[in-house]
Amino acid sequence: MRRDPGALAAALAALDQAALRRVRRIAGGPAASALDFCSNDYLGLARHPAVVSALHAAADRYGVGSGASHLVTGHGPCHAALEEAVAEFTGRERALCFSSGYMANIGVIDALVERHDLLVQDRLNHASLLDAARITGATLQRYPHADADAAAQLLTGSTALNTLIATDGVFSMDGDLAPLPELARHAREHRAWLLVDDAHGLGVLGPTGRGCLELLQLTTEDVPILIGTFGKAFGTCGAFVAGDADLIEYLLQKSRTYIYTTALPPAIAAATQTALAISERESWRRQKVLALVQRFRAHAGQLDLPLAASGTPIQPVILGSAARALAVSRELEAQGFLVSAIRPPTVPAGTARLRVALSANHEETAVDRLVESLAKALDATRATA
Repeated sequence: MRRDPGALAAALAALDQAALRRVRRIAGGPAASALDFCSNDYLGLARHPAVVSALHAAADRYGVGSGASHLVTGHGPCHAALEEAVAEFTGRERALCFSSGYMANIGVIDALVERHDLLVQDRLNHASLLDAARITGATLQRYPHADADAAAQLLTGSTALNTLIATDGVFSMDGDLAPLPELARHAREHRAWLLVDDAHGLGVLGPTGRGCLELLQLTTEDVPILIGTFGKAFGTCGAFVAGDADLIEYLLQKSRTYIYTTALPPAIAAATQTALAISERESWRRQKVLALVQRFRAHAGQLDLPLAASGTPIQPVILGSAARALAVSRELEAQGFLVSAIRPPTVPAGTARLRVALSANHEETAVDRLVESLAKALDATRATA
């Protein structure tokens, strides 16, 4: 955007015209009484008393901020304990914590991939994975969503000496799973790295909540680079990468988004370790949210609502136009439900949607009322379709 009087205002007006301007909502504001079906707090741990208590206790002992990067004086006992707990949770030799999932994805890919390398990605990957390609300057090839055979063709035609395949585990706007067994097989055949960002699968999927890799019975050899976040099912913030000891040590030495940023507050690390333990101990949370998924889909199916194919807590209601997605979202808010309208460029043009996110905090009656209200809102907004 050039510096020109009126250029920014014109660009903002164009966003308004296309129903694409984003507006922040103040949590706990006027709509505080509405039921939140937007949050990624899938297990309902963000306000768990034990998690809050762990944060308070660590803040009393260590203060609020970490004061420096991990490699200066910012790496404390809470960080070390959390990394050990994550390594054990994921069944890997070591883990490294980052300030956010965005920084983890960029930092890991930037450390492993250089300008003349090949980076192969799903077309619907999270923005952080795609932005990593811009930073590295590597050749980026994107395959059609969830098409492992197309990914294999890109690998076969490449002469790059180093290749990395990157994919979401659960896609954040669609709620479906990547074809990880097939991608793992292709990665082994072509001696390529495979990175899986399982931000939306960890804590929820798999017999014990270890995510997509546990669900699909994939090992560290199948998926050498596992990235996860703490801000979804575990209810706090930050992220991690887990893998073999040499990989983590190399990233500690080379990942710029790890080296050159202030470490997470120690209180957040302590709260996250507590949340991780609760997610294992209180398995009913995972079971409840997955049961709510089935209930929501069954009821929505009876009313012929336009759901995407998803068996995860992310339930997209595909509406097409951005204007209609906004209209339905506003209708739902008037009926006491917060459900975000997701519009381009977050999703491809013509696929604007509502993103219903289910949580263990929700009750069956609330889910039933949401489906009924959604059906009414769709009827009320047909003129904007």
